Amino acid sequence: MNYATIRTCDIANGEGVRVSLFVSGCTHRCKGCFNPDQWDFSCGEPFDTAVEARIFENLAPDYIAGLSILGGEPMEPANQRALVPFLERMRARFGEKKTVWVYTGCVLESDLKADGSRWRTEVTDRFLSLVDVLVDGPFVEELKDISLKFRGSSNQRILHLKEGKIEQ
Repeated sequence: MNYATIRTCDIANGEGVRVSLFVSGCTHRCKGCFNPDQWDFSCGEPFDTAVEARIFENLAPDYIAGLSILGGEPMEPANQRALVPFLERMRARFGEKKTVWVYTGCVLESDLKADGSRWRTEVTDRFLSLVDVLVDGPFVEELKDISLKFRGSSNQRILHLKEGKIEQ
């Protein structure tokens, strides 16, 4: 897996001050996407143990609320397979003290939980179990609303997976 960028003091992509990892690769190709250069799976640099160590170092301060993963598309099957071991190591190190937010153009019920969906892999359930908040749904330019909290278009939902709460 490649990543395009890492933001170490991000307040736009989840609650509190966060570290944000922008992964490469996306097949949604939403009209009006704010990161079209990240559609390419070879964009950026390889995600390796040195990058992981840097993220963990940036997550360590108490004022950092957690990690946000965006893209590109974190739920691309290849990206899921690379991110699950990383998230498991993150949880082993930080426990529940740091929240994990994931932004996806997939819809939880029809893409990530539906049998036969190309998005559902052998690691999807493990991935979702490591996530506190999933912002789901493709960006729809015609539904763009800059007044929305933590999302770009009104079709997107903020799913608090561990609490079973949905913000629309």
